Amino acid sequence: MKKKNEIYDLPVDEPWRVFRIMSEFVDGFETLRGLQKAVSVFGSAQLKPDNKYYALAEKTTGLLAKAGYSVITGGGSGIMEAANKGACDAGGESVGLNIIIPEVQDGNKYVTLPLEFRYFFVRKLMFVKYSRAFIVFPGGFGTLDEFFESLTLIQTEKIDPLPVILVGKDYWKGMMEWIKGTFLKEKTIEEKDMDIFQMTDDPKEVVKIVDSFYEEKKN
Repeated sequence: MKKKNEIYDLPVDEPWRVFRIMSEFVDGFETLRGLQKAVSVFGSAQLKPDNKYYALAEKTTGLLAKAGYSVITGGGSGIMEAANKGACDAGGESVGLNIIIPEVQDGNKYVTLPLEFRYFFVRKLMFVKYSRAFIVFPGGFGTLDEFFESLTLIQTEKIDPLPVILVGKDYWKGMMEWIKGTFLKEKTIEEKDMDIFQMTDDPKEVVKIVDSFYEEKKN
């Protein structure tokens, strides 16, 4: 049983956790600093290879890899596996940022550059720091968290603008209707905030959106 600090009612070894957190930052920076033109792909770990969105993710990242982009995922199953498979099969860099959670998430076999994290916030920073686009496939709570955090960081100018692309119009349709019918109607966001992200079902358009964004930035 851990001893408690009587003043704060915390385990006495709690401050040492800082060093574990620091080590995750250092490992992440050292491992990923050489990445070029990386894009992060988010989506459900639950979807199987026979799911249409799995196939869509695999095709999309294959095209991105052929266009010279590295692909970063959470390193698990489902959409993450599909995205890593597409990149790996196309000869691209396939990065997996795996998270240690009680329900074990094993890294998928298509990751060519693996990293493991205990802390979600460190892992999230790696996605943000090394990505030139966020591509969001159908998913659950975790995917929504990653999507809305990316919008918040861009909206508040904590990061430079970059492409945020929702893939799967049918899947995201209800959420879009709710955002427009609630957020915009109640004026909790501005009309211009809807321009932070785009939506498509076309893998080629995903690549075009990302390429076009950075071509415009050069000019």
